[in-house]
Amino acid sequence: MTIEKLQLAQFAQYLKARPRDCHKGLFGHVLVVGGDTGFSGAVRLAAEAALRVGAGLVSVATRPEHAINLNLVRPEIMCHGINNAKELAPLLAKATVVVLGPGLGQSSWAKKIWIRVLKSKKPLVVDADALNLLAKKRISYANWVLTPHPGEAARLLQMKKEISQQDRLSAATAIQKKYKGIAVLKGAGTLVVEENGIAALCEAGNPGMATAGMGDVLSGVIGGLIAQGLLLPIAAKLGVLVHAAAGDLAAKEGERGMIASDLFPFLRQLVNL
Repeated sequence: MTIEKLQLAQFAQYLKARPRDCHKGLFGHVLVVGGDTGFSGAVRLAAEAALRVGAGLVSVATRPEHAINLNLVRPEIMCHGINNAKELAPLLAKATVVVLGPGLGQSSWAKKIWIRVLKSKKPLVVDADALNLLAKKRISYANWVLTPHPGEAARLLQMKKEISQQDRLSAATAIQKKYKGIAVLKGAGTLVVEENGIAALCEAGNPGMATAGMGDVLSGVIGGLIAQGLLLPIAAKLGVLVHAAAGDLAAKEGERGMIASDLFPFLRQLVNL
């Protein structure tokens, strides 16, 4: 199988300068759903990443106790505290794309919200515990991007992580075939597999990115690109590349000690080349 190697130059047509008379409504509305008790940071990282790559509007649906604090630290994000899945309806109605999973957990609250989002039939970016919930059910959907790390990939395929890592391309391809949509297998040499087994490899990135929150940032980046009208395969490949390249720029100050939010200024820089 031929594997495409991702390069920023190939995506220049999707990152053109915006017209002078544009407005935020032209660039989509990302809804980030997650942040169960104690995990507000994950939704904040995903939401800000979506803003930093150019989404016009970003909302967060999370536990009520998190909403006020999130508004304080990043007022550009519209934060909504939800007690139950029914309260998601008006937020889903306004969303262009939903990022489901950052900090979601697997509580009763999380499971009901997970089901409600899946019923919405919106384009989805599925990450973290939303993937772990998916691993317990055989559901396929053409209009989503799945972003597992090796452990989540193993659970999706019901195998040991060591086995899935031995042949990462086969694992990513198997996830795509089983669940449809686009499969993004994160790790050293992130792989993106789309329909018909078409695969792409990202050679950018570095060991400093092996830290908490990096996956949340990636899910927000991909969601932000989908919101702006990019097709899912393009958004997944460009999102993976921009995320990794931002990590490499951030690592110029040292890989050890780099944190996920260090990528934000470089995300903005890279989508404005």
